[in-house]
Amino acid sequence: MGSDSETERSAAKEKKKLNSLMPIAKPLAGKKLCKRTFKLVRRAAESKCLRRGVKEVVKSIRRNQKGLCVIAGNISPIDVITHLPILCEENSIPYIYVPTKEDLANAGATKRPTCCVLVTTKPAKGELDAEVKEKLQSDYDQVVSEVVEITSSMY
Repeated sequence: MGSDSETERSAAKEKKKLNSLMPIAKPLAGKKLCKRTFKLVRRAAESKCLRRGVKEVVKSIRRNQKGLCVIAGNISPIDVITHLPILCEENSIPYIYVPTKEDLANAGATKRPTCCVLVTTKPAKGELDAEVKEKLQSDYDQVVSEVVEITSSMY
């Protein structure tokens, strides 16, 4: 009996997450892609290959850094990030929306909710171990190929 109420609560949470999404949150990652994306963000945060926040992401994109832009879908006000998808498209950077900024912050190893992150494969300083770099690159390639596939099916 307790498990039924658990599933009801989790279903209600999911519905609430989807209701708080902004209308421009497309392409939105599904459950599997969301999990893979958060795993990639977590791995990038551990190896210092992550840019957090609108200012830092925009600065990195303008400096021609390539990567995957992950944007939260429940940002309010919406004007904060409306320029990001356009900037990404102009610079040929794949981007994907995830349902909540809190989940994105948890994956990015920060306590404050984060509205967007840019995952790169090169750290800010120094070099990565071969094994860590290989894992990060394989996760990155897998997620980016799925994001490109979803984006191309939209248009």
